Amino acid sequence: MSEIKHVNEPLTESFRDRIATVDESGKRKWIYAQKPSGRFYTIRTVLSVLYFMIFFGLPFVYINGRPLFLFNIPNAKFILFGKIFWPQDFFIFGITMITFVFFIILFTAAFGRLFCGWACPQTNFMEMMFRKVEYLVLGDAPKQRMLKNSAWTTEKIARYTSKHILFYLLSFIIANFFLAYIIGMHELEKIITEPVTEHFVGFSSLLVFSAVFYAVYAFFREQACTVVCPYGRLQSVLLDKNSMIVAYDYKRGEPRGNTKKPHEETPGDCIDCHLCVKVCPTGIDIRNGVQMECVGCTACIDACNSIMDKLGRPNGLIRYASENSIAKGEPLYYTTRMKLYTGLCALVLTVLSVLLMTRKDVDATIMRTPGQLYQERGKDSVSNLYNIKMVNKTMKPEQVSIQLEDRNGKVEMVGKPRISVEKEGQGGGSFFVVLPRSRIQNRKTEIRLGLYVGGEKTVTMKTNFLGPAN
Repeated sequence: MSEIKHVNEPLTESFRDRIATVDESGKRKWIYAQKPSGRFYTIRTVLSVLYFMIFFGLPFVYINGRPLFLFNIPNAKFILFGKIFWPQDFFIFGITMITFVFFIILFTAAFGRLFCGWACPQTNFMEMMFRKVEYLVLGDAPKQRMLKNSAWTTEKIARYTSKHILFYLLSFIIANFFLAYIIGMHELEKIITEPVTEHFVGFSSLLVFSAVFYAVYAFFREQACTVVCPYGRLQSVLLDKNSMIVAYDYKRGEPRGNTKKPHEETPGDCIDCHLCVKVCPTGIDIRNGVQMECVGCTACIDACNSIMDKLGRPNGLIRYASENSIAKGEPLYYTTRMKLYTGLCALVLTVLSVLLMTRKDVDATIMRTPGQLYQERGKDSVSNLYNIKMVNKTMKPEQVSIQLEDRNGKVEMVGKPRISVEKEGQGGGSFFVVLPRSRIQNRKTEIRLGLYVGGEKTVTMKTNFLGPAN
């Protein structure tokens, strides 16, 4: 989204021609964010503690012997709220992704990048964990800058070494729990307690994840938000002038300054202290308007409010607002576009809920055996040979039988009368469907087959029966 150039600011060709973390020569500018304090920062700290408790606690939660969440991509096995999903259920994931996209559109249209500043894992880990460790070891931004520019001494080496050791240890811990979401806590415990030679792939994955997290939080940092993450670029088409954003009230703040000369107009409330820039983790000046790099972390709000308190002026020079609420004095309101997005989200959520509620614990796929035509059995019967593949999504082995539902005829199993399917496993078999010739009127006849587990029907399936046309 284009930035707003306010009055009394000289227009220059270099205005916002690059992101805040890059200098004129194209080199990266390291951000030394000053430690924020204030009401919003306190709330974010409390919420981050809750977030970390959830992140580090969920892998230990099991329901009926299954983890609450599992995203085992190598084995194509996913568990959500204790229910297992296999590749056959990927259409449900498709509906889930559509729902997620709708929510992104709705949420961003209404609340801007509130997610980025308050709930995004990257922001939470960077600002509420790694940044705080950095403040503890190296000091606040001015001390960090002085230490960076000073000569290499024993103290400097010790401080930087301590910082990077702590960063890697935190990254290693996060990598362990991240891997637990993929393979499960029980498998992770085996990697930790058993010899490395027995879990070489798992241990290697753990080291790779640790290296990635360490590189991101020690070096890449805010670049993950400003360069890699597509959300900042998407907001330019998702936001409108009624969206809630972290905004500078230029009508109240301009012209900037703290003194009044006879030939100058009365200065605004902004004293041009640049504290809002100093605390920004992405290095932007919020007074330049809505910017791609802004993650909505509210550090600038707390910083500006602290200055307003010292000056005895009202808070809110920088606040949550919309462009229209500042330019026209209009309040935030629920627009027609937001109502439309809400309706679409409700519709997709309803479809997703129905799919989840009607999902069966035993699923199957029935196909006629390839290359096989119908078989005549004497003068009065015709049979077809079928193959069946089944997935057991429960925590116990099942014995499945097949019955013909809607026509006179019978099912003859090849081998055992029931198909055994291991818990959370797959099974299959072959069977004949035999129909009396008098029941076959067309080349293809639709039949229904019921799958029974413990005498109770779990699902009814349709397939075609080939026979001689009368």
